[in-house]
Amino acid sequence: MENTLKVYIYREGERPVFHQPPIKGIYASEGWFMKLMQANKKFITKNGRKAHLFYLPFSSLMLEVALYVPDSHSRKNLEQYLKNYLDMIRAKYPFWNRTGGADHFLVACHDWAASETLQLMANSIRALCNSDIREGFKLGKDVSLPETNVRIPQNPLRQLGGKPPSQRRILAFFAGSMHGYVRPILLKYWENKDPDMKIYGIMPKAKKGKMNYIQHMKSSKYCICAKGYEVNSPRVVEAIFYECVPVIISDNFVPPFFQVLNWESFAVFILEKDIPNLKSILLSIPEKSYLEMQMRVKQVQQHFLWHAKPVKYDLFHMILHSVWYNRVLQIRVRPKQLLG
Repeated sequence: MENTLKVYIYREGERPVFHQPPIKGIYASEGWFMKLMQANKKFITKNGRKAHLFYLPFSSLMLEVALYVPDSHSRKNLEQYLKNYLDMIRAKYPFWNRTGGADHFLVACHDWAASETLQLMANSIRALCNSDIREGFKLGKDVSLPETNVRIPQNPLRQLGGKPPSQRRILAFFAGSMHGYVRPILLKYWENKDPDMKIYGIMPKAKKGKMNYIQHMKSSKYCICAKGYEVNSPRVVEAIFYECVPVIISDNFVPPFFQVLNWESFAVFILEKDIPNLKSILLSIPEKSYLEMQMRVKQVQQHFLWHAKPVKYDLFHMILHSVWYNRVLQIRVRPKQLLG
């Protein structure tokens, strides 16, 4: 990929939906990728005929902010806006029509992006935070996009790391809004039930001398990553960021970069139905196994970090590699399908 891949970015598209990357908050992944992709000189080509991939540079967050009518419960105008854009580039350039959009890709982190692009960009490679196979996420074509909560864009690596395993006194930690159906079940069984299990709803601002959200993550052996409205959660990357072993409770979640990362070596997957047994499952993990997982969390951490200037094997490169990998896979599989 390093010496071969060339990406063409369409210049068309009006701000704020296009070419205006949001780089702060829980949807920052799409913005950071856009920002770094547009500034990249190694992978970018201005000649579409030399490109292997074509990037559709829109923000699913800004699409919602700019066009969604509050309380309308309708996203038709958002989908029509994207359709109009695709109609324009199809008419202006030959690239989409050559492959039906199969060599085009998008990077989108808003929950709605999966449904908004499902029909319009059915052949395209969709890097989505909402990687739910029940909502049309296609293994082998689409890419699971890590959801990163960037608090300070000027320094995305601020407070990186956590306490060593010997100083992590909390068995398991979770705090968050009661989005979806899984989190209320988690609190029903574990909120204020066990001193080893620090399970909360929204944490109030920490008083002097009390631990805040980040300090809890840095001090816990396991960090609970329970799905919200959708399968994804920024807590997965947060746990890795603070060197806490992620415990993923989201039955249909496709983990990012699963083609190259062995998630079961550094994370724990628990079925939603097993929430009542959460503590016993975690305690059944031998200390040696926990230490190995925590060590591997630190090893894979480099793949989930944003840098102002991309660093080899970082999150920017991992996303781009996943898109490239899936495109190459499509090219190799399709001739066999045609023959068979």
